[in-house]
Amino acid sequence: MFGFSIQKLLFTVAAIFAVWYGFKWVGRMKEVRDREARDRLRRQAGNAGSSGGGVSGAAEEMVECPACGAFVAATGAKSCGKAECPYPG
Repeated sequence: MFGFSIQKLLFTVAAIFAVWYGFKWVGRMKEVRDREARDRLRRQAGNAGSSGGGVSGAAEEMVECPACGAFVAATGAKSCGKAECPYPG
C-alpha cells in the first residue's frame, strides 16, 4: 500500500516541479506589475510636473511657528496673522 513505485515517484517529482515553477512565475508576475506601477507613477509625476501643478520631487524643511504652533516652510514662510508671529507678511 505504501510501497514505492515509478508512477508515485514520477508524480511526486512532477508535483514538486509544478509548485517550484508556479512560485517562480508568480514572482516574475509580481516584478512585472511592480515595474509597471513604478513606470506609471513616473509618467504621472512627469506629466504633472510639466503642467505646473504637480508634485516636485524635493522635500522641504518645516519649522514650527512659535506663535500658533503650525508648521510652516523654513524658507519663504508667511505670517500667521498673530501679533507675536516672527515671520513677515
